Amino acid sequence: MSNLSVADIEEHLKEFIDPLTGKTIMSGKALKNVTLVNDELGVEVVLGYPAAGIKDALAADIKEHLMQLGSINKASVEVTWNVNPHAAQKGVKLMKGVKNMIAVASGKGGVGKSTTSVNLALALSAEGARVGILDADIYGPSQPTMLGITGRPGSPDGRTIEPMEGHGLQVMSVGFLVDEDTPMILRGPMVTQALGQLLNDTNWDDLDYLVIDMPPGTGDIHLTLAQTVPVTGAVIVTTPQDIALIDAKKGLKMFEKVDIPVLGLIENMSLHICSNCQHEEAIFGQGGGETMAKEFGIEFLGALPLDMSVRMSVDDGVPTVAADPDGQISMIYRGMARKLAATLSAKAKDFSGKIPNIVFK
Repeated sequence: MSNLSVADIEEHLKEFIDPLTGKTIMSGKALKNVTLVNDELGVEVVLGYPAAGIKDALAADIKEHLMQLGSINKASVEVTWNVNPHAAQKGVKLMKGVKNMIAVASGKGGVGKSTTSVNLALALSAEGARVGILDADIYGPSQPTMLGITGRPGSPDGRTIEPMEGHGLQVMSVGFLVDEDTPMILRGPMVTQALGQLLNDTNWDDLDYLVIDMPPGTGDIHLTLAQTVPVTGAVIVTTPQDIALIDAKKGLKMFEKVDIPVLGLIENMSLHICSNCQHEEAIFGQGGGETMAKEFGIEFLGALPLDMSVRMSVDDGVPTVAADPDGQISMIYRGMARKLAATLSAKAKDFSGKIPNIVFK
């Protein structure tokens, strides 16, 4: 019979570091249950981020760490997750049906932000989260085409609208409400009003994450989101090119000024691989995104290659993560999604929905 106690197990687990959060599973409060009966150990770990792609490997690593104690005949480790709502800007309450909002932005157009947004949303879903995507580009909505969704959303009560669905995502875009070839000719206040209706009048259903595909630049929509919408954090998309990095820095500074944390940076089109000869060439420069992330002290979520299949898949309405879920590029997206979600999980949680009202009589 071993002299080990549950306290010994917990003490030993203070040395095991979650590779994505950089915290021990004890300090991150991921350890939920420990049982020790007849030298048979059972451990339950609940992460704050979805991790379907690594849960088995993580469970095996924790088990190996526990077996170093000796005197244990058998150990079983179960890894699950539970995504909590996290704090947004001060004075802005969380939205019904949505735990966390993640704005995906770029300082300029042409860097692949919308393609990155939809694949990031699909990657979060593949990792085990409930995910939606809002197309916030009122003038140039692209998500209906990228997700291959047609038709109009329904309205159960004449006031609210049901999100459309595609590849497991809940989706809303002004593109569902107007004809494809109809231009949106709106002034600033009308644009922000349209965005507010899309966001607030949609019946989002218990989402862990709502990914917001932002329009390029730093205009009215960005300010509206910052002032009235509970954005949990932002992701910056850039290419390694100097001109793109200049604008990406402006976008990052904008989020800092409105107290929205930047959760990470993604470098898109980092390397071109020739489909014929497999020659690799850094068409837009090299390492700019990673350098920028270090300069501003934010997480570098990863780099994506310039690959024709990515473009073809969104044109066909089946983005890469859905079209080739086990492919190399899909694995990059899923790795970035896990890192993003893990970074967010370490932020302050929002407990406003759990505090009861106190009534004095």
